[in-house]
Amino acid sequence: MKNGYLPFEKPLSELRDKIDELKQFTSEKKIDLNTEIKTLEQKALRLEAEIYGNLTTWQKVQIARHVSRPTTKTYIDQIFTHFMELHGDRTYGDDPAIIGGIAKLKGRPVTVIGHERGSDTKDKIKRNFGLPHPEGYRKALRLMQQANKFGRPIICFIDTQGAHPGIEAEERGQSEAIARNLREMAGFEVPIVCVVTGEGGSGGALGIGVGNRLLMLEHAYYSVISPEGAAAILWRDSSKAQEAAEALKITSQDLLELGVIDQVIHEPKGGAHRDPELQANLIQRALVEQLQPLLKLSSEELIEDRYQKFAQIGEYHHVLKV
Repeated sequence: MKNGYLPFEKPLSELRDKIDELKQFTSEKKIDLNTEIKTLEQKALRLEAEIYGNLTTWQKVQIARHVSRPTTKTYIDQIFTHFMELHGDRTYGDDPAIIGGIAKLKGRPVTVIGHERGSDTKDKIKRNFGLPHPEGYRKALRLMQQANKFGRPIICFIDTQGAHPGIEAEERGQSEAIARNLREMAGFEVPIVCVVTGEGGSGGALGIGVGNRLLMLEHAYYSVISPEGAAAILWRDSSKAQEAAEALKITSQDLLELGVIDQVIHEPKGGAHRDPELQANLIQRALVEQLQPLLKLSSEELIEDRYQKFAQIGEYHHVLKV
């Protein structure tokens, strides 16, 4: 991955390098190459539109996994003000793979929670690459219960390959912790808006994903299993992950069409990592727009709204022919 470009972006990367070389040559040799540079820049724009306008599902998965893709902490810092992080599940310990606390969204107090996979190697190891243990989900639940008690809307950022699959997580009740979150989130009396910002993998994502509204970034994916895992089960060959990704219907466009999500949030060309500040602004705007109508609903209406949302997922009509 050269200069942050993925393999399928190689032609664009090479063209950008050529433009940079000409600009440097112009500066050093004082030779006017502006016409040639302008021609190449126009070509780069056309190539950019061609590449990003025809992305395959697997290419979108690669963008969602990009090493420089903004993390939950990045979005919290740019979208919210007065963020105060809270730690611990009051039972076992604190899980750095889940970050959460109290903040203000455009002046309104909210509780914000999300998977945090880390920004550099040391941070990624500390945060277990965003794979939460049971105490992470219990910490999230504690913060949501507090939000419910004080009437604060809940914002959840989803970005994980899945819950930690190790034996120690199972020993501490991984499945029970996730199941409890699903049950409790269904009954909270405050608005809940969830955003899939990168990877949304299996129950690890769903553990903080039961909301009134579910939004997704344009190149994020949301799936019951990773493409590699699905390929290993279906064909006993994880190298067929690209085929599995297409079959799973895991992109934001697929899930919007299927009625699983409520809104696709546009990304800058090339992905959120190309302009994190712009991406944060787009997410903030979507959160405000989605929260406004939910804030007008009563507690009973919010619970019913959430129930109806999930009851309709997967609904189909079969016409019996006689």
